[in-house]
Amino acid sequence: MKVYCPRCGQEQITPEVRFCSRCGFVMTGMSEIVLTGGVPTHLDPTAPQLPTPRRRGLKQGGAWFLFGVFMVPLLGVLSLLIRFPQEIIGLAAIVFYLGGVVRMLYALMFENGTPGEKTLEENVYHTAQKLMNRKKTAGELPAHQTIPAESYMPPRQSNWRDTNDLQPTSVTDPTTKLLEKEK
Repeated sequence: MKVYCPRCGQEQITPEVRFCSRCGFVMTGMSEIVLTGGVPTHLDPTAPQLPTPRRRGLKQGGAWFLFGVFMVPLLGVLSLLIRFPQEIIGLAAIVFYLGGVVRMLYALMFENGTPGEKTLEENVYHTAQKLMNRKKTAGELPAHQTIPAESYMPPRQSNWRDTNDLQPTSVTDPTTKLLEKEK
């Protein structure tokens, strides 16, 4: 993918360049705009909305609580069958029930309710998926092709000292013929 500076038109070496080396234009995010067809992702109305940190925290707390609803009775049944200490059941109940409720309370009280930015890992994964799924443009080279090892043939054996074809012709012979033509 070729990226050009929108101000001066200079071709950039790599799409990851932060600024134009000729005019100093800030190029951060230009490759993303080129990949999305000129529409920045934060202005794209069809882009899915990111969950807010508050909603994410509520989901995590609810998942911990529901996991406890299933795990504590299962541990109770297993304690009767396997006969392990009953304190483990109480500890699991405290960790899952109380942990889930505390996580939900923390999300409600302290976390932001507006959609947050993607994490670095999400940005890298999203950009890699776009690059892998994009269509090939007309200026690109074809896909890499390899030559199988079976088609390799060793060089032909010959006498490398045979230089008969490389001997220069006589310098005096053509010169003499030229002199004879002038007479």
